[in-house]
Amino acid sequence: MSKNKLRFTVALAAVLIAFSVIAFVVPFVKSGTFWLSYIFAVLAIAVQFYAMPKAMGGEARSKFYGFPILRISFAYLVMQIVLSFVFMALAKWVPVWIPVVLYVLLLCAALIGFVAADSVREEVERQDVQIKKQVSTMRMLQSRLSTLAAQCDSEAAAAAVSRLTEELRFSDPVSCEALFDAESELSACIDTLQQAVVDGSEEDILTLCRRTSTALAERNRLCKLNK
Repeated sequence: MSKNKLRFTVALAAVLIAFSVIAFVVPFVKSGTFWLSYIFAVLAIAVQFYAMPKAMGGEARSKFYGFPILRISFAYLVMQIVLSFVFMALAKWVPVWIPVVLYVLLLCAALIGFVAADSVREEVERQDVQIKKQVSTMRMLQSRLSTLAAQCDSEAAAAAVSRLTEELRFSDPVSCEALFDAESELSACIDTLQQAVVDGSEEDILTLCRRTSTALAERNRLCKLNK
């Protein structure tokens, strides 16, 4: 068990103990309303053990999207405990059906909130994964170009590669199927450019920079057309 989960468990145990002590030490009338209020409060505490792993599981970004689930579960816990104490205090006069209706409605609202928040998180995570896939090609090409300028022997070649790197950096990074051929051509140009840098041929580097720039411009043109 992680430290955070251990702290969370200890905190919930403390809440349960405090609630139970108050419920049984204070001279509430031990009617059906009292026991129903106690059971639903304990249920609200137990729900936290479902909500916490659901909200905080996965990577850091996934945990960030899980915060709404924690807020909903905490709000449900606070509201249920407050209502439980209110009806425990009024247990002598309040019929059982009133807290039953309120508690069930509150639980259903919390469950609906859990489902809605979790659905939103799943959709956002799915979109994040999709975007990462869509930008991976251009990010990889940027990475390959980023170190080439420092490897050039001449200032002219280094300047040309630097300009090309900037052009690529400010290009739209999002790919799609329609750009596959253009990006394949761009990748092939960068392959050839890398070899030219290794060979140290300034003329070839300058020529390949122009060719790669042209391929990048065509890719960017197609990218705008497919928006």
